[in-house]
Amino acid sequence: MPELLTDPAFIIIAIIAVLVTGISKGGFGGVALLAVPLMSLVISPIQAAGIMLPIMIPMDFLSIWMYRKLWDGKNLALLIPAATVGITIGGLTAGYVNDQIVRLLVGIIAVVFTLHRASGLYLRRLKKGAGAEPRKPPNQVWGAFWGTCAGFTSFLAHAGSPPYQVYVIPQGLSKEIYAGTSVMFFAAANAIKLIPYGMLGQLSITNLSVSAALLPLVPVGVFLGVWINRRLPEKTFFAIILASIFLVGIKLIWDGVFNLIGA
Repeated sequence: MPELLTDPAFIIIAIIAVLVTGISKGGFGGVALLAVPLMSLVISPIQAAGIMLPIMIPMDFLSIWMYRKLWDGKNLALLIPAATVGITIGGLTAGYVNDQIVRLLVGIIAVVFTLHRASGLYLRRLKKGAGAEPRKPPNQVWGAFWGTCAGFTSFLAHAGSPPYQVYVIPQGLSKEIYAGTSVMFFAAANAIKLIPYGMLGQLSITNLSVSAALLPLVPVGVFLGVWINRRLPEKTFFAIILASIFLVGIKLIWDGVFNLIGA
C-alpha cells in the first residue's frame, strides 16, 4: 500500500479534491481548479497532478455520456487543436517552467476575468432600459490564443478553466450547451495529456495506486454535479461559476506569491 494512503491528512484532502473534481465534471467548470491546490497542501503539485489525471479520465467518460448531445461543435473544433498546442508546449518546457509562476498567472487571469464580468453586469444594470448583455460570437484568433493558454495551464496544474472561461462565457451559451462543451473540451485535453504525463514519469506505479484507491468516488462527484446543475436557475449557475473562479484565483495568487517569496 502506498504510504500516502496511510496519511489521514492526505486521505481527507484527496477525498474532497476528487469530489470537487467530480462536481466540476458534472457541469461546474471552474470548481475543478481547487483540486490540485488542495492536494498541494500535503504533497507536491507535480505529484498531485499525476494522481488526479487518471481519476479525471473516468469522470470524463461519465460526463460525456451525460452531455453527449449538448455541446457546441464550432467552439470545440477551434479550442481542442489550440489546447493540443498548449499541452505540447507544456510538455516540452516542463523542466524549465516554474509552476509557482504559472499558478500566479492563472490566478491573475481568473481574478481579472471575474472582476471584469461582475463590473460589466453591474454597470449595465445601472443603465436605465439596458437590455441583455451582448453576446460575443466565436473568434478564431482569440479562440486559438485562449485555447492554447488553457492547454498549457491545464498541462501544468489541471488549471485550464480560467483561460477557457475567458473565451467561452462571453458567448452567452445556454447552461446545458456551456456545460456540455466544457465537458467535451476538458475530456479531450485530459486524454491528450496522458502522453506527455507518461513520458515525464507522472503516471508512476505509486501515483496510479493512489488514483485507483480514489476511483470509487468518481461517480458520486459527477452525478452530484449533474444533479446540482440541472436544478439551479441559469443566472445562479453562472454566478456560482464566477464566484468559484474568483476564489480559486485568489488561492492561486496566494500560493504563487508566497511560494516564490519563500523560494
